[in-house]
Amino acid sequence: MSESTVFDFDTRRIDGAPMPLAAFRGKVLLIVNTASHCGFTPQYAGLEALQERFAGRGFSVIGFPCNQFGAQEPGSPAEIQSFCQRNYGVSFPLSEKVEVNGEHAHPLYRYLTSAAPGVLGTEAIKWNFTKFLIDTQGRVVKRYAPTTTPEAIAEDIETALHAATRVQ
Repeated sequence: MSESTVFDFDTRRIDGAPMPLAAFRGKVLLIVNTASHCGFTPQYAGLEALQERFAGRGFSVIGFPCNQFGAQEPGSPAEIQSFCQRNYGVSFPLSEKVEVNGEHAHPLYRYLTSAAPGVLGTEAIKWNFTKFLIDTQGRVVKRYAPTTTPEAIAEDIETALHAATRVQ
């Protein structure tokens, strides 16, 4: 099957419960590969701020913990969830730990990287906290580098939410 939108993929929540992305249909999403022991980890605070600011308007961040970059997400699911809640008050959904590159990359990440290649057309995720903005139809709007702060994406989220209200 050839997936055509983000909503065609399934994953599991960090607690192991099913998390079909179709459940987010109609929402603007920011999908982020995360890590608890990275120089970019403080971005969790900014991601949570986006969640709090826009959730009531049909937006959600979804974090995908990944241990592929410098082994910076070594913890168990319970440790990751506890870290995120204790240190950053994370309320947005976290998926099970996934791989984002290579032979065992989660199918969602294969889709995201082919739909929105990075610098010079490279598809591989370069580091933790690469972000993908998804519209209400499940299409990739834009890919952001790990160095792009969540605050810098707020205007694009606002634009996507505004476009969604015009469509309805």
